[in-house]
Amino acid sequence: MSSIIQSQAVDMNTALFPGESGGIEALRWDNVVSFFPIKQRRAYLNNASIGALSTPVIAAVNHFMEDVRDNGRNNYPEWCRYADQSIKSRIARLIGADRSEIAFVKNTTEGLVNVANGFPWKEGDNVILADIEYPSNVYCWMKLAARGVSIRWVKNRDGRILVDDIRALIDDRTRLISLSAVQFSNGFRQDLEATSALCAEHGVYLNLDAIQWVGALEMDVRKLGVHFMSVGGHKWMLSPIGTGFFYCRKEVLDLLDPPSVGYHTVDSTEDHMEYVLEYRSDAGRFEEALANFTGLWGMDAAVRIQLALGAARIERHILSVTDYAIEGLLKKNYHIVSSRIAGERSGNLSFRHPTGDAAEISQRLRGAGVDLAVRGGNLRISPSYYNDVNDIDRLLEALPPV
Repeated sequence: MSSIIQSQAVDMNTALFPGESGGIEALRWDNVVSFFPIKQRRAYLNNASIGALSTPVIAAVNHFMEDVRDNGRNNYPEWCRYADQSIKSRIARLIGADRSEIAFVKNTTEGLVNVANGFPWKEGDNVILADIEYPSNVYCWMKLAARGVSIRWVKNRDGRILVDDIRALIDDRTRLISLSAVQFSNGFRQDLEATSALCAEHGVYLNLDAIQWVGALEMDVRKLGVHFMSVGGHKWMLSPIGTGFFYCRKEVLDLLDPPSVGYHTVDSTEDHMEYVLEYRSDAGRFEEALANFTGLWGMDAAVRIQLALGAARIERHILSVTDYAIEGLLKKNYHIVSSRIAGERSGNLSFRHPTGDAAEISQRLRGAGVDLAVRGGNLRISPSYYNDVNDIDRLLEALPPV
């Protein structure tokens, strides 16, 4: 390895905080707010849509771009090594996986399509979905109708997806259950432990859209028995748009046939003239071509922040902020739409004015420097680890009276 590449590897590990030798791992709960400039301007409570970026993430992106500016593709082998070894290892730590089980994707949809189009379906098979899923976890399964695969819909009960209702739909042709770990519209948190146990009981595979979970709530895919999981980085992970990862449990890696293949799907020389279609031995086989290194450097910084703060503590903080919001909203006589049952809450909190129009209220709030989303005719907030009760106070003050 050249001295240039050696120094570059050191920079990648230590220079994400420009001028701060301790690096991201030195970040603390008492200073994390200072790394989110949006916090000084707005009460940004819409991280479940597109999360705000921190200065370390921006610095990491710029760091990579400056490398390309100064060195062209000379450090390309080191980029690949760093991404495959360092970045994937940290993502794996975050979710309780092994590095070999992680593949980079552009978004959640790409990961879901890996499963939908790569699974060995047979005519007459069925997949179980909830009837309130985000479209990314619907259309890829609808398309399978041409292959004779049908969808069995779990009807929600006031926004809740109950395990017993899933059980009632399973038969001997059910191959897979695909669910949002957290529902985008109302924040309902799926009982993943019970859902996984149900899958194991019936020999069914569990596939998760976890974009509304990872980054806000603690995740352990091994403990929970998840087979496949897709996560886009631009929401709760507070990473650049166009980043994400796909988890494929090593025991079922060969079950999926990668729907898209290219030169990154295989292990080959940079000469590119050896045409042998033998998949990589790990989840990297789902990466058909050049990865979005620019965005991945930013996602790496975001993951390092989460590891430094601790996923369990992030979850406790977010739930405490939403606790505070629930108390204040009830005092203002707003209706809480999200489940308040222990174990069913997440970082998403949906509520509504008894008579007011949600879209109009959202516009009013934006003018007051408060950002949230409108989903299903309800107002939805999604505070992250950099948000606090001051943001909620600003929200409560700006909301119209009942």
